[in-house]
Amino acid sequence: MTGSRPLDVTSTEHEAAASETAILTIDLDALLANYRRLCELAAPAECAAVVKADAYGLGLAQAAPALARAGCKTFFVATLGEAKALRKLAPHATIYVLAGLMPGTAELFRERDLRPVLNSAEEIKEWASFSASKGETLPCAVHIDSGMNRLGLSAEEVDAVANARDLWAALKLSLVMSHLACADEPRHPKSEAQRKAFDRLRARLPKALASLANSAGILLGPNYAYDLVRPGIALYGGKPHRQGANPFQPVVHLKGRILQVRNVAAGETVGYGATRTLKAPSRVAIVSVGYADGLFRSLSTKDGEEGLVVYTGSHAAPILGRVSMDLITVDVTHVPEKVSRRGQWVELIGPNVSAQEFAHHAGTIDYEVLTNLGRRAYRRYIGG
Repeated sequence: MTGSRPLDVTSTEHEAAASETAILTIDLDALLANYRRLCELAAPAECAAVVKADAYGLGLAQAAPALARAGCKTFFVATLGEAKALRKLAPHATIYVLAGLMPGTAELFRERDLRPVLNSAEEIKEWASFSASKGETLPCAVHIDSGMNRLGLSAEEVDAVANARDLWAALKLSLVMSHLACADEPRHPKSEAQRKAFDRLRARLPKALASLANSAGILLGPNYAYDLVRPGIALYGGKPHRQGANPFQPVVHLKGRILQVRNVAAGETVGYGATRTLKAPSRVAIVSVGYADGLFRSLSTKDGEEGLVVYTGSHAAPILGRVSMDLITVDVTHVPEKVSRRGQWVELIGPNVSAQEFAHHAGTIDYEVLTNLGRRAYRRYIGG
């Protein structure tokens, strides 16, 4: 990957306890390098950080303080519970909650200095009423639906509240935002249509900072940056655009330990369901990871299929048969025994196996890969 650097896998292996069967290394230096790169791409707009879902599964407690130390001042989370956890880690940060204002939660936002992203006229009215009852103009964001038809005010709702001066006077509108549906496809006409809709609708609301770009949107260029950008997947080494090279450094490295190596005759089957029959005598290694560790069952291969290729040292080893809860089986027939014996490590995500390649063979996206890595592997944070 462009800009990537080698990971010190030797120390990773030596520092893991002898009993550990999987290592998940999270490179905070790479995370911060990605953040700095995003800041450069978005300048002069402010670069926030989306740290929802436990920082995309990589650990909010480690990622958020590292980003704050690197200069990140604004964070986005999905839920109020995530925001409460983040406030303890980043006491001075601006924190927006994307799920908005649930009934009866306004005081919780106020107590912890959190900002709801208001997604409907009803939420705006409730926040304004609460602010007035406290005699304070409390800050918030307003989310406009610019054509995704998910969360956000419709054009009709914008019309309904646009001229309600008393409503807007009761609160502090700190940000108007929307979300792009197809920014991962740079030439998709939907993005430009949404940008124009966003400009048209936000012009009807009180003046405030504007935000439209997610990770992929940042790469669409300065017309999408506005005042603040909200990268998520790119921070964690994901690939925002479907095509081309990934300009961001990998953050996650996952390895599993070989528990056993066995010789299997031609005509024998491998794994549950006997879905994979060996065509030739083979050496197979049983590796101590499975779908409980985030290796999706959809990575299973049956006869006639070519699946994900993992690595022992610098040697490729294809997955054979079904992925089970705790184990996978890989073909090490052509791998030197010194790197494919019991106790050795197998790279599942890392320099040779990107999260995008992993996701491709699982029939999903790297977002889902990262957020499903589980908690069983020995977690090791480096850098930051």
